Amino acid sequence: MSKIRSMSLTTRIMIGMVLGVAVGFIFQAILAGEDDYLIPLGLFSLPIKAFFVDGLFHVGGQIFIASLKMLVVPLVFVSLVCGTCSLSDPKKLGRLGGKSIGLYLVTTAIAITVAITLALLFNPGEGIGLPSQASYDAKEAPTLARVIIDMFPTNPFEAMAKGNMLQVIVFALLFGIAMALSGKAGKRVATVFEDLNTVILKLVTLLMNIAPYGVFFLMAKLFTTIELNLIVSLAKYFGVVVLALLLHAFVNYTLLLKILTGLNPLTFLAKMKHTCLFAFSTSSSSATMPITLETATKKLGANNSVASFTIPLGATINMDGTAIMQGVATVFIAQVFSVDLTISDYLMVILTATLASVGTAGVPGVGLIMLAMVLNQVGLPVEGIAIIIGVDRLLDMTRTAVNVTGDCMVTCVVAKSEGELDENIFNDPNAAKDLEDYHKSID
Repeated sequence: MSKIRSMSLTTRIMIGMVLGVAVGFIFQAILAGEDDYLIPLGLFSLPIKAFFVDGLFHVGGQIFIASLKMLVVPLVFVSLVCGTCSLSDPKKLGRLGGKSIGLYLVTTAIAITVAITLALLFNPGEGIGLPSQASYDAKEAPTLARVIIDMFPTNPFEAMAKGNMLQVIVFALLFGIAMALSGKAGKRVATVFEDLNTVILKLVTLLMNIAPYGVFFLMAKLFTTIELNLIVSLAKYFGVVVLALLLHAFVNYTLLLKILTGLNPLTFLAKMKHTCLFAFSTSSSSATMPITLETATKKLGANNSVASFTIPLGATINMDGTAIMQGVATVFIAQVFSVDLTISDYLMVILTATLASVGTAGVPGVGLIMLAMVLNQVGLPVEGIAIIIGVDRLLDMTRTAVNVTGDCMVTCVVAKSEGELDENIFNDPNAAKDLEDYHKSID
């Protein structure tokens, strides 16, 4: 036990992930199409599916995800208020917003361009037949005008209760600006928020120590229930999406970071390891946000006044991983239905997906809604989404890891341009180790 406790949090999460995958595969092999299987234990038996998969794994995994999501709204609101009220130059907020949104849109456009190029190169849709009963009920996405209107909350407490992050961000920015302009009263309130921020970050650290167990439950359930034969039949599509995601994370992001900041991309990637593992296991940028923010400030050296703005914004509108899925899926579905798309169609896909990454921010099932919009734009059958839904859950894990990497890359670029990046922390190989030691010290 002492040896386990002495391991870094990243190592423990990796062990939990590997064990979860192994248990999932074992249980799937035991069930092998059966409704359930009873494990004999003397006087009584334990049903694998009812007790473990739908019981222990489901409950444990959902409690873990819920505990992370519990932190999102208070962390974003308090951190963003602290960062905003500390800005001495009001114009700085406008610069932060312009740079952040511009970079997020540029990386999304690059992501979907790479995805379409690779899909046209490998032709993943050739030889795949459409399932006879394939169907998909496409939900209507909100218009961009509606999204802009809905960014401003009529009731900020309702926005927090519902987890409407765009509204929470807007209210936090306005509240922080008001505090900065309120003189002594604003300074007194700011002191309270700084203390709240310290307490919330301590809570984040406490909850991180259940992460290995939560990751084990999530992986065990996923790999017990996922249809492996579907992955095999869609292996080419699956492989092209993963390849595009890896290229975007390891090539595009690192090149942009090097060109725009001069920082060492290898150092950046090394310090993103823990956050990416976490994002992969939770499949949620929002649930990973506390870890992403901690990484950006304590490992990468970005000032909280910048990171508290760019990270929540990125978790809301940065859809690079989703854009990659859309690019490959559009080509894949077009090939499955033998529809030839023109250059103008592909340009329309790039434009639509890039703008939709902001227009559908915060909408449940955002990836499939955005894909339905893109398919409608170029005249492809939306029913084609049904072909890829089965493997989308597994791909979603990788997409999330790419998204949080993009959030931190943009944070470093914006912080560097504003003179708010501590390069000593960024270049310090022990900064990440110190954070791991801090997590272990309260275990």
